[in-house]
Amino acid sequence: MTNRSRASQSTSKSSKDQSATQTKTRSRRTNAGPIAFFLALFVIAVGSIQIISAFHTYAINLSELNSLKKQEASLTAQKKDLENDIARWNDTAYVTAQARERLGYVFPGEQAIKVEHPEAVTGQKAQTDTQSNANSKQSNSLPWYSELAYSFKEADDQKQTAQSGSATNNDAQSQTTTTDGAQSSTQQ
Repeated sequence: MTNRSRASQSTSKSSKDQSATQTKTRSRRTNAGPIAFFLALFVIAVGSIQIISAFHTYAINLSELNSLKKQEASLTAQKKDLENDIARWNDTAYVTAQARERLGYVFPGEQAIKVEHPEAVTGQKAQTDTQSNANSKQSNSLPWYSELAYSFKEADDQKQTAQSGSATNNDAQSQTTTTDGAQSSTQQ
């Protein structure tokens, strides 16, 4: 073998080695492509989940903030009403008017007058039952102590009618048992 054949063999060996390394590199490159794609896809998915979670938390916090603002506004209005009530009750004229209206108090030397039938004094027609029921629901016409006395009276009346009704029922039951007893003895 001549030098030439040896050189051609060595070049063919080196070209075979180069082609083998190129195919290995190509195979590595082609194998790295899908892995990089799926890795990038995974990173994008995790990032989008994080962003969606952050927006969801933001929306929940925003709705909670709005509800707290509404609650604060209603509590502020309630506080203002209560402060007005306190200021009103600190006024002696208001307290006096409430004592006269609600409790029926009068000053010494004054005489309390309660009108039984106001339509006789005012000249207006008496209200029908539906109108009086609607008005009584809107405002209490009797002071609290009168309503209490009225409820006691009604409870006593109901108790008395129940007792008298049960006494008549007991009498009727005893009469039916005696007649049933008489009938049963005649049948034997």
